Amino acid sequence: MSPESPAGFLAYFFAFIITFSFTDKAPGKILPVNRNRNNCNACRRACRFSIPRPKGKPARHCNCPGTVINSSRKPVAGEQKIHFSFHPGSEPPSDFIIMPLIKVSVIIPTLNEASVLASTLETLGKYKPCEIIIGDGGSEDGTQAIAGKFNIRVVTSPPGRALQMNAAAGLARGDTLLFLHADSIMEPDGYWKMVRLMAEGRIAGGAFSLRIQSARWSLRLISRVATWRAKYLRIVYGDQAIFVRGEVFRRMGGFSPIPICEDMDFFNRLKREGKTVILEEQTTTSPRRWQAEGVLYTTLRNWLIAGLFLLGFPPRILSKWYLAIR
Repeated sequence: MSPESPAGFLAYFFAFIITFSFTDKAPGKILPVNRNRNNCNACRRACRFSIPRPKGKPARHCNCPGTVINSSRKPVAGEQKIHFSFHPGSEPPSDFIIMPLIKVSVIIPTLNEASVLASTLETLGKYKPCEIIIGDGGSEDGTQAIAGKFNIRVVTSPPGRALQMNAAAGLARGDTLLFLHADSIMEPDGYWKMVRLMAEGRIAGGAFSLRIQSARWSLRLISRVATWRAKYLRIVYGDQAIFVRGEVFRRMGGFSPIPICEDMDFFNRLKREGKTVILEEQTTTSPRRWQAEGVLYTTLRNWLIAGLFLLGFPPRILSKWYLAIR
């Protein structure tokens, strides 16, 4: 049947639709057959892991570290099959049938965080990251004991979030580093969205939108303003859970050893290393600072510190205006 004829055209059209439907990445389906021998055999495209086919020799599979998650089909060369037992509500999205295998190292700076650390570690454990490392600045309230109950590695350093996060990140083995505050909770959709984007290899890093865990209208407004600030001004705070590629972090030299605004400084430098994203998905942080110091005072003080820092005011002086609230 000739494709130029009307009947032939319809036949080829419906054959294409049927073929496309059965090769979509919807639940229970698989990716298209890898017809280009030089393409990655895990993601079916010419990615950075692809191995060119030697001229005149049989096709070679690439070594892209793909992952088949809870799929019934057999993994092909360059893939490995993994069966995770996720907690209800923490599973990856249904189209996460195949994805490149990346290792996520979660870095948590702590200083007397015993009141909130357990819930954060319990939530993170559901996502099964490569590792969780705590950078502790000398806690005296049982923070390290709580980490021990979860079999979490603790690295001690002088107090200061920049120093603590650098010390913990120096021991991280992950391809992606996620810096999370001890009083912040990562939602499933946000975590898996981050994994997907970092697996694609097109961004250097990013952060999440912010949600303050409170029903007060004033704090809900502050959350929206913070998300707008990050999205349009690209000014990001640490409670938005910054994530970055491990090699990029090392190339940048980690966080600058300053006593305050290390998060803003880091993200400003990160933007020069490649594309960054602010995810619509949120990380939820505790309202304890606003509750302890007052919503209006805390907000104005934070804006003043951020503005003066961007204008070049010495962080050593700015840090005296920011008390530790636990």
